[in-house]
Amino acid sequence: MSSASAPAADPAADFVSPDAIRDRFAQAMSAMYRDEVPQYGALLDIVADVNARVLRAAEDSAPMPEAERVRLGVERHGAIRLGTARELGMLRRMFATMGMQPVGYYDLSVAGVPVHSTAFRPADPDALARNPFRIFTSLLRLDLIEDPGLRALAAQRLDAREIFTPGALRLTEEFEARGGFDERQAQDFVGELLHTFRWHAQATVPLELYRRLHDAHRLVADVVCFRGPHINHLTPRTLDIDAVQQEMPRRGISAKEIIEGPPRRQVPILLRQTSFKALAEPVRFGDGAGGMGAHTARFGEVEQRGIALTPKGRALYDELLREANASGAQSGPEDYEARLERVFQAFPDDLDAIRRQGLGYFDYARTAESIPAGVDAGDLEALMAAGAVRARPIVYEDFLPVSAAGIFQSNLGDAARRAFQAADARAAFERALGCAALDEFALYEAQQSASIERCLRGPAAARDEPRHLP
Repeated sequence: MSSASAPAADPAADFVSPDAIRDRFAQAMSAMYRDEVPQYGALLDIVADVNARVLRAAEDSAPMPEAERVRLGVERHGAIRLGTARELGMLRRMFATMGMQPVGYYDLSVAGVPVHSTAFRPADPDALARNPFRIFTSLLRLDLIEDPGLRALAAQRLDAREIFTPGALRLTEEFEARGGFDERQAQDFVGELLHTFRWHAQATVPLELYRRLHDAHRLVADVVCFRGPHINHLTPRTLDIDAVQQEMPRRGISAKEIIEGPPRRQVPILLRQTSFKALAEPVRFGDGAGGMGAHTARFGEVEQRGIALTPKGRALYDELLREANASGAQSGPEDYEARLERVFQAFPDDLDAIRRQGLGYFDYARTAESIPAGVDAGDLEALMAAGAVRARPIVYEDFLPVSAAGIFQSNLGDAARRAFQAADARAAFERALGCAALDEFALYEAQQSASIERCLRGPAAARDEPRHLP
């Protein structure tokens, strides 16, 4: 008598999903940063109050779906600055455990900031809906330090440090070998990786070297002089950034002068950002004499996200932004904001016009089981006109180089505004990364195309709830 052997256990069944690991890490990071920078907690309170007011006002006319409310409450992006190619490559592997991939390439050196960057984030719309946590990750451009002796000292200091704990390195290798984390490993990994982003009030260099690096560029000192890439800001998402900007000084928070990005509009586009100014934090320097000083790097940022633009829409945005910046020297924030609003009147401020002109990306879904008689089931515009399909804007999940540089500069001081002239270093960046950065336009295009295909196939294929702007 023979008996069939029991099927082998599937180890993947016990793995914690990358989405769940990312969610845990985002929450742990937010709690840590709130403890380290209490003003960040005050900023979260302002954003929560503003968002609640906006949601109440829209309750009757355009209520936000519950899934979007949940996403809004947990949404954060952070920013860190790394010093070496090895650090960047290793961090890519660690973020992969959380389902975060490098998306986009940003050369900030053209705006006077000696770094180039990518954004680690989920690339799949479903993963973004679960938790869209992002880390804007910059790599220092040592080649932009003009003094060769100082450049060599900085490289020596960076090569000697290890920003990851032994536990984080070991667990990453275990993840790659097994294809996932069990519950215990996931919990341990979040705790181990959190150490990389902690603030350390003890510098690793003497005060004299810190000052030399600081004089070269404040950001160089921020990267080179500490044990690790302390998180320099965490960013909640608001539904009305202008209201947050006005509320910050009322609650004793010093806000930057202007909101970076496009002007206020009926239909928000891309990304608008502001922040409270960086704090001067006490630091003990490692020169053996117990020298004390202060370091200014960490701040609180807030963002409002709008519709993702197509290459055509982005080209128009860039053209209008250049026109606004070339219209004369800024006499002050009010003058700049008025000029920006005037120039951007050339960008349609109506969802249907944006869609028809191919300026933005949309997620399409069927609204009815049957198609009215006489309507071509293969004609998207005809289906739209008949009310059988609706289009909702796809939220912009990425960043704007000029806005990122503006935020960095406003928190680094006027001396940091000099422009670096450097060749495009994307190839070197991606070699350090260990892969090519994903093309954000291709991701939005794929999401839009997939939604259109589902609509044209029929209502059964188009029932999935799309990811869209609230």
